[in-house]
Amino acid sequence: METTIPPTPEAAAITAAVASANRDEHATTVREALERYPSAIFWAIAMSFTIVMVGYDTILMGSLMAYPSFVEKYGNYHPDLGAKVISGPWQVGLSTAGSCGGVLGMVINGFVTERFGHRRVTMVALTIMTGLIFIPFFAPSVRVLLAGQCLLGAVWGVFSIMGAVYSSEICPLVLRGYMTSFINICWVIGQLIVAGILQGLVSNNTKWAYKIPFAVEWAWPVPLFILAWLAPDSPWWLIRQGRIDDAAHSLKRLSRGLTDEQIQHKILMMHDTNRLEQKLKTDVSYRDCLAGANLRRTEIACLTLASQSLIGQPLAYNATYFFVQAGLSASDAYKMNFGNMAIALVATCVSWVLMTHLGRRTVLLSGYSFLTLDLLLIGLLSFAPNRSAAKWAQSALALVWLAVYSATVGPQTWAVASEVSATRVRAKTLSIAGVVYNIVNIVDNTIEPYLINPTEANLKGKTAFVWFGISFLVTVWAVFRVPETRGRTYGEMDVLFEKKVPAWRFGTADVEDDVTIVGDEEALGKVDDEKREMEAQQAVATIS
Repeated sequence: METTIPPTPEAAAITAAVASANRDEHATTVREALERYPSAIFWAIAMSFTIVMVGYDTILMGSLMAYPSFVEKYGNYHPDLGAKVISGPWQVGLSTAGSCGGVLGMVINGFVTERFGHRRVTMVALTIMTGLIFIPFFAPSVRVLLAGQCLLGAVWGVFSIMGAVYSSEICPLVLRGYMTSFINICWVIGQLIVAGILQGLVSNNTKWAYKIPFAVEWAWPVPLFILAWLAPDSPWWLIRQGRIDDAAHSLKRLSRGLTDEQIQHKILMMHDTNRLEQKLKTDVSYRDCLAGANLRRTEIACLTLASQSLIGQPLAYNATYFFVQAGLSASDAYKMNFGNMAIALVATCVSWVLMTHLGRRTVLLSGYSFLTLDLLLIGLLSFAPNRSAAKWAQSALALVWLAVYSATVGPQTWAVASEVSATRVRAKTLSIAGVVYNIVNIVDNTIEPYLINPTEANLKGKTAFVWFGISFLVTVWAVFRVPETRGRTYGEMDVLFEKKVPAWRFGTADVEDDVTIVGDEEALGKVDDEKREMEAQQAVATIS
């Protein structure tokens, strides 16, 4: 690539180039971004499709619990029932084994992604997964099956945040939210595929009723491996590795029609943002995620992701329970659950419209508030005198909860969590957030059966009151802590967090001047212009 090299550029010229790239990021419309960055969109979607696989795998085990052939293979004979059953502890263990393994996988991901890059980590994880699928497919006992789920869960943990991290780094500002929230669609697609396959095999009483769904998992790794091999590395990651020329080449692959000067300016902006974070003493270790301004950013990422479960997902995300209570047969309720996933898919697309016009913070706060009210109504209906009508009303409210969740909280939490972290510790911040989410999810999905089960607390619909209380606390927290990340470059957010700007002022605070001079002297310390000029000159020369 040929680039005009300015003769010994001064710091002022470098600052002007960075400012120009920042203005271009803000001025680019969605339509212009679609024309300029078709490759970035394609690769963001391609790398995010690993989440389809994770959504499929994590839902599969819980869905198999009702299959007669699966119970016959892995259950134990129960004299009182005169048939084999999978006991409660084993059900909980099989359902949460993947999440437990996922905690380990997310921790590993934070280390290896920053060192080896998104592509190589994805390819290695896919290779390992291909071998691990043999364990559940041939598992001779429930113990081996549990071990297989736990080991596979570690690989899923690597994938579960990879798509969001990669998408947030290769997409321009105006498309960043769309591509990171696309993660939610990938989860839903995976769940739809599971529902379709299991519905087609529900009448099969042989061992293949549960072996075929496991075998389908082998369909994912090969095409995804090829895509990861062909994909460009993140230019932000290459900048952090000091590979300026590779970053420019990657940006060239991800874009179309950008001039050499625009490429140069954008690389200088990334280089400058990376240097700003270094000046703010942001290193690339887990410890740095919990130090200084990064502690607040990590807290927001963790609780935003965990809020997916805390706002009542274990109760309301699957309305099957309420439909069975209302009188639907188990088979019809199962088909209804398939329809639920279709609702979630459409609602996630609606979230893109809401995000465009309202922003992340407004959409999230509205979603939290509405879902909290919805849970309260579900609980109150448990006291209605007409029990039949109340059950149908609870069923309808559970569907409304799913639609609102999928249009607001589900996709936007991924967007905020991936955007809020500093670029140098993004993989590790999201790894910590993923660990917190998995732990919360394990706890929530363990206690929910005890709250609603007739042989335990037997709260039935009154379980909604428990989640209403937790959801209310989450909403209050979000009012004071969740910032508006729409329209903010990573450099701008560095300054906003360093200046401790309140969450409700993120969308309006003016920090452009602070970003283009690598922070003001009072807040960020005096800038060594001579060193900055030398580094930037080297970057420009390397790009050429």
